[in-house]
Amino acid sequence: MKWEIFHRTSYTYASPVRESFNEARLQPFSDEWQTVDHFLLKVLPAARLQHYNDFYSNVVHRFEIPEPHTSLLVESQLRVTTRPREVLLESATPWPLAKIAVAASEPRIFDFLQESRFVDLSPEAWRLAMDATAGIPDAWQATLAIRRCVHRDFAYVPQATTVHTHMRDVLQERRGVCQDFAHVMIAMCRTLKIPALYVSGYLATETASATHAWVEVFIPGVGWRPLDPTHNCGPDESYIKIAVGRDYADVPPLTGNYKGTTDRKMKVEVAIKPWS
Repeated sequence: MKWEIFHRTSYTYASPVRESFNEARLQPFSDEWQTVDHFLLKVLPAARLQHYNDFYSNVVHRFEIPEPHTSLLVESQLRVTTRPREVLLESATPWPLAKIAVAASEPRIFDFLQESRFVDLSPEAWRLAMDATAGIPDAWQATLAIRRCVHRDFAYVPQATTVHTHMRDVLQERRGVCQDFAHVMIAMCRTLKIPALYVSGYLATETASATHAWVEVFIPGVGWRPLDPTHNCGPDESYIKIAVGRDYADVPPLTGNYKGTTDRKMKVEVAIKPWS
């Protein structure tokens, strides 16, 4: 499918701020499942954009605005083509859970087995994972059981959390949004030695266009496979991946710092539509 995506973030400050240094992760990378056909990033006040690929191969744009300003606009426009993913059947049993430790020997896996800023490998997460996968001998089947558990046992409540909410708080309150569901699933998988990473992106539906978060798990002999605990499904062509990391701390769409007032207002707009 072909998608056109508009993403605007605007800040308004109560008094002038200065020396603003920022990084944006808004440009998806092309892979076997998606191709970026066009990307344009606009910043006001006008700033020189530099870009690089971070440790996880995400495209990062860096810019700075040293002069005083009372507003900041960051706007991205992109066109992307998504393709059907190779399907791993939910009935498949490709790798024994008892032998999942071999995954740690694969290249670039280490980070996705460890604790990270928003993910603890706590006894609570381990207990929840053990209960969800009781009697399941296959690693892939175990991840599906974890996905179902998170979807079933945690309530989706908009604005119940913020981007700074830690997984431990979500475990306690049993509610949150897609970011929180992804963090809980990642923690549960990692406590069982199943590598899991965080994915940020967009999800286009008939009723809404929004940023979204889901999970990818690594199964030996199969590779990385996406799972969405929020919707209890496997991502399809309506999912557009922007960036990956250990958790949300590695992939925020826009982050930075400045000197000046903390009294500010932020507005985010996302619009997604098909194009041909």
